[in-house]
Amino acid sequence: MSPAEPRPPRAPDGSADAELRRIHAFVAAFTRRKARRTVEVPGGFAALDDAYALSRGDNHVLIEGPTDPGALPARVDEVLSHLPHRAVYVLDAATGEACREPFARAGYACATVVLMRHTGPVPELGGAREVELAALREPVAESWRRFLPDVPQDVVHCLVERREARRRGAPDVRFLASHDEWGQPASWADLYLDPDSGLAQIEDLVTAGSHLGQGHAGVVLDTALRTAAEAGCPTRFLAALADDWPRHWYERRGFVPVGSVHCFERA
Repeated sequence: MSPAEPRPPRAPDGSADAELRRIHAFVAAFTRRKARRTVEVPGGFAALDDAYALSRGDNHVLIEGPTDPGALPARVDEVLSHLPHRAVYVLDAATGEACREPFARAGYACATVVLMRHTGPVPELGGAREVELAALREPVAESWRRFLPDVPQDVVHCLVERREARRRGAPDVRFLASHDEWGQPASWADLYLDPDSGLAQIEDLVTAGSHLGQGHAGVVLDTALRTAAEAGCPTRFLAALADDWPRHWYERRGFVPVGSVHCFERA
């Protein structure tokens, strides 16, 4: 590693691996608490919620430990047989790599998500404020119609309403938004806080199409970081697609990669 490269942040015991294990544990615990029901599989579990059956984020298999990659696609078919989709998220990078070939043979596409921890200074100012879900319902629906213009309305409805389930995922769940001059949400994100573990996750940071490039996302991100620090969460992290531009935007704002998650999906 050259002196110019950002170094992975260290956990209290001096191990970057230990810090990543804490983040993995947070993600797995959040997923279990959020789910309406779970089904154990070798190395992990299926998180299920029939109220949001069209949402892959609410109906998927999460692998958090050792598993048999070759046997996993068949096991996923079994536990997700009632759904129109298949989705599997593998937290350990080496296990994820071992799963690539079996899932490719089974017709899955693979994407890599980078887990990023904030290592820069905590912003002095924020500017966003906490909002209720009702205030986000229409702008979130509009954003999904922009991202997925061809999906049916019932899918959009599911993707909007599923945010309610996230309240169960962490001890303290907040929805933050930056507003335009007319008081309408221009950018928003979730903030999941667990002060007892010292971890906080920033998730689903989105800006309305009519407000892109106006700085609203930065306002929301700064507010989330400041709020998490004040809540006693020194480990603040988020997830970003490895090959998409937001990853580099986060890097410029003090985030560094600490691990990756393999995401296997099939319609």
